[in-house]
Amino acid sequence: MAIGVWISLVGYFALMIAIGVYAMRKSTSTSEDYMLGGRALSPQVAALSAGASDMSGWLLLGLPGAMFVSGLGSAWIGIGLLVGAFFNWTLVAPRLREQTVHYGNAITIPEFLANRFPTRAMSLRTVSAIVIVIFFAVYTASGLVAGGKLFESAFSGIINVGGLSDYAMGIIITLGVVLIYTVVGGFLAVSMTDFVQGCIMMLALVIMPAVVLFGEGGGGYTQASQTLNEIDPTLLSWTAGLTFVGWLSAVTWGLGYFGQPHIIVRFMAIRTLKDVPVARNIGMAWMLISLIGAVSLGIFGRAYAIRNGMDVQDPETIFIILAELLFHPLITGFLYAALLAAIMSTISSQLLVSSSSLTEDFYRLFLRKEASDKETVAIGRLCVVLVGLVAAVIASDENSQVLGLVSNAWAGFGSAFGPLIILSLMWPRTNGAGAIAGMVVGAVTVMIWITLGWNGEFMGGPGVYEIIPGFIASFIAIMVVSNMTADAGEYQHITR
Repeated sequence: MAIGVWISLVGYFALMIAIGVYAMRKSTSTSEDYMLGGRALSPQVAALSAGASDMSGWLLLGLPGAMFVSGLGSAWIGIGLLVGAFFNWTLVAPRLREQTVHYGNAITIPEFLANRFPTRAMSLRTVSAIVIVIFFAVYTASGLVAGGKLFESAFSGIINVGGLSDYAMGIIITLGVVLIYTVVGGFLAVSMTDFVQGCIMMLALVIMPAVVLFGEGGGGYTQASQTLNEIDPTLLSWTAGLTFVGWLSAVTWGLGYFGQPHIIVRFMAIRTLKDVPVARNIGMAWMLISLIGAVSLGIFGRAYAIRNGMDVQDPETIFIILAELLFHPLITGFLYAALLAAIMSTISSQLLVSSSSLTEDFYRLFLRKEASDKETVAIGRLCVVLVGLVAAVIASDENSQVLGLVSNAWAGFGSAFGPLIILSLMWPRTNGAGAIAGMVVGAVTVMIWITLGWNGEFMGGPGVYEIIPGFIASFIAIMVVSNMTADAGEYQHITR
């Protein structure tokens, strides 16, 4: 491996750790500082932090890999996500920013739900914290799988420590750097590194497709399209071979946004309510550019591979392969850093949200109600490490697929929390009993659907993405149970 690649990567790692140290000095003295950045994020940082923590290695590995295999039909996932993100910023962000302050200045989603529905506070905090920790362990594992794949593909045989595989070393290095800046700097460090990482990711997704199309061996759009039509005309079709169920399963990924704790916690941390529209515009522009780049990379990357006789064993590594093949080592190192940025931005956010729930909704609630801020921050740091280690164990299976793990966790959160967040913010009739019912029904429906394999094949036809039944079942459960029960004192005014 050329020295230029290592120079770029070491520089990237050093920058992330330096940001963590800066954040530690600036904002880790209280629980609100460590877990929510003191509610002082600028719209720029909030927007790119939400986007970078959302997309993860899926943006540079999973989506291009799906495009490489299936063509434009897989782009419906991105379209669904774009629409879902817009409505999340429009409907949820301003209300959540306002109501989390109104209801007891809550700093975690479980705490907000407990304050919003006080008659079921203990049950809500416990159930929601359990759901967060379980699904985030899987979600975080998907990021570590992506890190393992990067090192396995790009540094094969170079890193040899104690007989560990390149994949295992990738997991260890990725998790190690993330733990350093997350443990040290908390939410502010995570958000600031997300901002930098988001800029790097977007730049990489502009550079890579452009070089693939118009650089040496690319042939331009016309020749790339001709190559794709020759091998499979359906690759450039939005609908060929796509059933209604398949299309619905793709676009309904957007439903998941309303229930992703690591994303919506950014709404809680925005500096002021008037900053939300600015953050939304920045975030949506970043997301549109990045998704177009990822889609273009996957589909035109396949044309490039065919034209140049490349044997791509794992489609999810097309970004890694092209980064090494087409660029100067310094630029290759930058592109690898972009992939690590996508991975680390999401892992750090997920670890911190999981840690916040374990600290605020277990430790402080059941074990040490009188815990000081200093003690709480220390426990939060310990929980970051513990959740990271559990995720590393889950990710140890080298056959894991990034997109598969992400889709399962995304559906779990979207179904358990999505309908509940929407209705708790916008439907005054929602009560504690309905909230618990919706959360449990949504999470259980998703787990049963996955266990029975109905996301792969359903009633003799194509599989149905588990977020569809989970989201619908949760929504119905909340409305039915809320209408059938009466929790006194919970029908409070819902601010707009």
